[in-house]
Amino acid sequence: MPPPSQPTDERRPRALVIDHAWRGLGPGPASLSGPGGAPLTRTVKLIVLPLIVRPALRPELAADFLGPTEAARLDALIRESGTRLAATAQWFTLLKKARRALGVVAGNPQDLYFQRCFELATEHGAPSADADAVARAVVEDVADAGGGRTVEALKDCLADPALRARLDAELAVAWESRQPTADAAEAVALATETLEACGAPEPDSPAYAAMVGAGHGGLFGRVLWAHANGVWGGEDPPAHLGLTARPVPSRPEVGRGASTATLPAPLDRTLFERLFVVLQSSARREELPTVPELVGREAGRSCAPLGLYDESLRVTVVLGGRLAVGLDPLGPGSASAGSTAAHRAVNSRWRREASVLRARRMTVSPCPDPDGGVLDALAQDLRTPWVAYMRRLWVRLHGRDVHGAPLGDLASAWAVLDGVARSVMMDHRARVRSALRALSATAVQAAEQRNA
Repeated sequence: MPPPSQPTDERRPRALVIDHAWRGLGPGPASLSGPGGAPLTRTVKLIVLPLIVRPALRPELAADFLGPTEAARLDALIRESGTRLAATAQWFTLLKKARRALGVVAGNPQDLYFQRCFELATEHGAPSADADAVARAVVEDVADAGGGRTVEALKDCLADPALRARLDAELAVAWESRQPTADAAEAVALATETLEACGAPEPDSPAYAAMVGAGHGGLFGRVLWAHANGVWGGEDPPAHLGLTARPVPSRPEVGRGASTATLPAPLDRTLFERLFVVLQSSARREELPTVPELVGREAGRSCAPLGLYDESLRVTVVLGGRLAVGLDPLGPGSASAGSTAAHRAVNSRWRREASVLRARRMTVSPCPDPDGGVLDALAQDLRTPWVAYMRRLWVRLHGRDVHGAPLGDLASAWAVLDGVARSVMMDHRARVRSALRALSATAVQAAEQRNA
């Protein structure tokens, strides 16, 4: 039986309205949901918002908080789409099966197939007798659309000894020609002013344009080539906030392979590892340069300040670092970088999370973690939130740099900064839920054994 209709006496976060309506659909769209039953982040981003809610046509549903009428309308739209979403989930399972059969490994299946599956569900409904052939054709079509921009093509390209030797020489020359600098005080001051402006409904500040125009992102990146102590505006976090595991970044190598599970810190990655992430995660591979062009450009990009070419993206890294040192999920006192409107917005959202509230109690409790350390480890992640934040931010900005997608104004930059914060928060929430499910299952098994 679906859950009762949603409360109508107050404004509600749109994300919660979507979550509640989605759970009311039952098990039908399971392959589009997370372990806890909520829609996956990509489900919301690629299906629910653009294909069901369609905020461009329904601007009243575009706000982060919805009144009773708008919340009820959104709830109804999702519930009315239940049958189509269940069919979408079935098509997605079928396309993944076809993908494995064809040996396709490039790209994220959710990015590549979610919207195509919704189209198939709209056109055909649930998969029928000839669905296997349709699924195979779709997977082949998507693979062909990449135009050879695959991880396998990257491996083949970098297997050429002559090309590897030339790239290695180019990297050596580019790295030696760098010009480190020693002062980033003005960049930090302008970053603080810019983040304060992010509290407005439509963020805007001359400080952002000033930072981009003066090249403060590149300046800051050159500082990090020489040292990084205290440059972010905080004293406790590691010097590079997880962008590199070394005292200072070292010259990038060409590399021969990569694994998602063992990727090093962003500025410690090889050319292969940097492009591996782009080719794996890009939903628009057909818009990328060819693999040889990608490799050639990445050699120069990897030796540029902050590993990026575009100045607006570099400035966004600086803003992200300044925000990261003030992230304080566990409450006042664990961050040393002060507060801006951006910090207050992100921290207040994070502190309302149930998983964070439990972590805070565990942090101040004199008793050991009764769950054997599993949740304590997750609580410790909240003591160093800048690691996950900066790593995810850099990857997102690097993808934009490769695609040639700068951030032209503060509103665009803040959308990325805030979006990364939400992504990190939701990832932590999912990990806590997964840990709790595992612990609950263990407790049930133990009880059954005792009663046996």
